Amino acid sequence: MSLEKLIHQCKKQDIRAQEKLYRLYSGKLFGLCLKYSNNYQQAEDNLQDGFITIFNKINQYEDKGSFEGWMKRIVINTTLQKHRKEKYFEIINENLLEDPEIEVDDEEITTDFLLESIQDLPERYRQIFNLYALDGFSHKEIAEMLNISVGSSKSNLARARHILKSKIENHLNDNKVQSL
Repeated sequence: MSLEKLIHQCKKQDIRAQEKLYRLYSGKLFGLCLKYSNNYQQAEDNLQDGFITIFNKINQYEDKGSFEGWMKRIVINTTLQKHRKEKYFEIINENLLEDPEIEVDDEEITTDFLLESIQDLPERYRQIFNLYALDGFSHKEIAEMLNISVGSSKSNLARARHILKSKIENHLNDNKVQSL
């Protein structure tokens, strides 16, 4: 069954089509949920909530643009909606808005280390870092999604980058000490 037909069947609330769509995209969307959740259980809950929203709003999809992109945006918004009312974004020293630079050899830092470091960021920084650096949203879009100012988005991103820079530098220094 083509994707267009599958979407059409889902618009008719065909349960088998919904199940097929879920099986087709749940893996990718779950990975996305993991980036914006505190733990595995919360990511599972967010995936479920995201698919409920997708099926409730599927009639709003007008066959324009990427259907997968449309679903990703719904899942991200559904996940972040739980955090919108919380006031845990903070403005930090504006001097930190410069992008930190680190010279790193690909063999020294593994993807697993980077992903673990991102996951260990405080929630407010992790969300903005993921939205901006990994998912390509602008600060204006992030500010609208999270109901914060553009300045808060920028400053929280800067803080996330500085924390990651420190973790990477510490990891590199630890590896140098161990190799001596």
